[in-house]
Amino acid sequence: MGDIRDKTAVVTGATRGIGLAVSRALLARGARVFICSRNEADVERIVSDLNREHPDRVHGAACDVRSHDEVHSLFESVRHAFGSLDILVNNAGIGSRSYVEQMSVQEWNATIETNISGVFYCCREAIPLIKANGGGDIINIGSLAGKHASAGSAAYCASKFALVGFSEALMQEVRFDHIRVSHLMPGSVNTSFSRGGGQDPTQTWKLSPEDVAATVINLLEMDPRALISQVEIRPSEPKK
Repeated sequence: MGDIRDKTAVVTGATRGIGLAVSRALLARGARVFICSRNEADVERIVSDLNREHPDRVHGAACDVRSHDEVHSLFESVRHAFGSLDILVNNAGIGSRSYVEQMSVQEWNATIETNISGVFYCCREAIPLIKANGGGDIINIGSLAGKHASAGSAAYCASKFALVGFSEALMQEVRFDHIRVSHLMPGSVNTSFSRGGGQDPTQTWKLSPEDVAATVINLLEMDPRALISQVEIRPSEPKK
């Protein structure tokens, strides 16, 4: 099995929900983690909290993945903090619930730029670092909305459909550089992403962020000869 102890990971959108759960799971396996999100205060708070549990193994920086300049600076900070990179988890994303006729141009652009352009920027910066370290893993957190469209979610679905194609193409580009690319598509997850707050105790039928994080760890710990390029994970007993 793959050993992620002392490996270095970058997790985007890491101050809450799936990203925070993934960061905690990586640290529990002995990895070093560099986290980011758009809010600097949130990053500072989470870095401080995680370092109390895992001293000297967590760094972070504010980064809006819609900006290539900010993403470039992020990976320069990673290089300075840890000197290498083994794992990239592209988790940053935003939702969009508008019919096309009423959708603003700003909402469309923010969704596309965050959910697909941001992944491209992060991969573009990360790949040379992972190559230089002999290989590693890129895991893109998508959604079942990347396979199943729904009315009122055109921008979100478009971004997640695009992520499917991007991930599959990238997987073929870098597999012989010893970089595995996996695309994870969760169904309903009980996070603030869908509620605007914390987890909802009435929604216990949904996946938890920790379920998704456990799947990420399973992918990383597969024997290096094995590549699981795409995973669907959904609630076992959704609401009828």
